[in-house]
Amino acid sequence: MKHNRDNAEMTPQYREKVLIELAFWKHRMTRPQPKGSVWAKNIQTKINNLIPEKVHQAITFAIEKMVKGVLFGARYTVPGPKEHRSFQLREAYVLRLMETYKRTASVEGAVTGAGGLLMGIADFPALLTIKMKLLFDIAATYGFDVKQYKERLFLLTVFQLAFSSHKHREEVYKRIIHWDTYAADLPDDVDHFDWRTFQLEYRDYIDLAKMAQLIPIIGAAVGAVVNYRLTQQLGVTAMNAFRMRLLELEEEE
Repeated sequence: MKHNRDNAEMTPQYREKVLIELAFWKHRMTRPQPKGSVWAKNIQTKINNLIPEKVHQAITFAIEKMVKGVLFGARYTVPGPKEHRSFQLREAYVLRLMETYKRTASVEGAVTGAGGLLMGIADFPALLTIKMKLLFDIAATYGFDVKQYKERLFLLTVFQLAFSSHKHREEVYKRIIHWDTYAADLPDDVDHFDWRTFQLEYRDYIDLAKMAQLIPIIGAAVGAVVNYRLTQQLGVTAMNAFRMRLLELEEEE
């Protein structure tokens, strides 16, 4: 794993701030599953079981192609690792990136939400692209080389962590906290990735929120708010995932 730490050191005061925020985030990732989410997940699973297998295969294929196109394709410019004089400056840039992408996602959600069913459907790949590009930029700002294949798999895992059910999140979180060990055994072929679970977890997570976007009149407002919050959630998840990796690197040194 290649990382450009340059001189991005933390002051004692900022380190304390990061450790406190990281502790709260870790608690959210590992706290017991609320009863309401268990009920909602069971309902969603029953609905999924009623959907014909061919439909699941088609959706899995579509999401797999979209994610691969953004994350592993050559259509998008991949940023190189950034250099900053302090860790605090890195995070200031990350927060500014998050605000920019949240506004972009919100506008995109409002436009597609106002356009009815067909435009609402078009929001899905558009929002996916915005969120993946946010991950690229956050990783580069923290000094990681996203041109490396396994760094892109890390971004895919962060994406999963942000948009998984409570039950699946626990498994993904363990991959994140033991990333170097986990990544060492990963195959070099992204086709071996569990795309079926990925699409089910992601789709189930955002289904209820995004369905209201298709309702006339309120669709624009719902699209703007939901896209803003989903992008915020991904940004916070990525920020803390990279914090953990960087603190672990420091301990190793």
